[in-house]
Amino acid sequence: MKKVLITGMTGMIGSHFVNACTSKGWETYGVARNSASSRLAAIPIQNLINCDIIGYHEIENVVRKVSPDIVIHMAAQAFNGSSWNAEDITHLTNYQGTLNVLRSCKQVVPNAKILLACSSAEYGNVRPDECPIVEERLLQPFSPYGVSKVGVECLGYQYFANYGMSIYLPRLFIHVGTGHPPATAIQNFARQLALISKGKAEPAIRVGSLETSRDFIDVRDGVDGMMLLLELGKPGIPVNICTGTAHKISDILQILIKISGLEVKVLQDPGLMRPSDEPLLLGNNSRLRALGWEQKYTIEQTLQAVYENWLSRI
Repeated sequence: MKKVLITGMTGMIGSHFVNACTSKGWETYGVARNSASSRLAAIPIQNLINCDIIGYHEIENVVRKVSPDIVIHMAAQAFNGSSWNAEDITHLTNYQGTLNVLRSCKQVVPNAKILLACSSAEYGNVRPDECPIVEERLLQPFSPYGVSKVGVECLGYQYFANYGMSIYLPRLFIHVGTGHPPATAIQNFARQLALISKGKAEPAIRVGSLETSRDFIDVRDGVDGMMLLLELGKPGIPVNICTGTAHKISDILQILIKISGLEVKVLQDPGLMRPSDEPLLLGNNSRLRALGWEQKYTIEQTLQAVYENWLSRI
């Protein structure tokens, strides 16, 4: 039986990896700073280890204790928008935390497969005529989060190239699913609509820019793709985890409003605007499809699940 260690186990993507790994019969362990998560109710609590990846000796002790065959590294300051006001913690968690994970694995389990959560934010200043974005494109990040994720990927490649370790480099486009905090546009919209539906807010929704377009992928589809990458992919080669279809934020909002059945005013909030933002992020997913991946969930199905989840959480 394989043993897998998931950092960021209580996060949205990490918790979906728990489901994917346990369904394969793998002995699954997780690292998180806070074990109080309802999403882990079905997981034996002894398999969740409190640990902060910023502390090298903490994560090394965990790796030594578990001795995993597979490490899925999802722990991060994971929000692009939040990184503008949290540059220090973004770089510390994402770069130094990843370095600590890699050093620990090199020391204890050098033959383990290691999957690092890289990001489409690494592409940065993308012109619409450069889309769909291929993995060979020059990385030009212009958010603190994007810069930190370039560092994560470079660390992964360094350990692959210098030490022969099996490091897998998925570049995650925006993953959408249930159990996520309201730190992204979709989650923020769905939460506001749920509050209005429950009579806890006035029928007005506050938004940032609605003009950008993004390649959104259901977290279940994304995790399926990354599991295929671990099984069939090649280490050291970045792979876009995306659908190959972009949706404008204004269209996403209208779909959510239609799903909610509400009549609401849409008000632009300057506090939700970013200093800079790519007008279009659309990925080429030919490398992912070459592994046999197929999209299962439509954007409407994903948004329906997110809205219903927020209704249950309010």
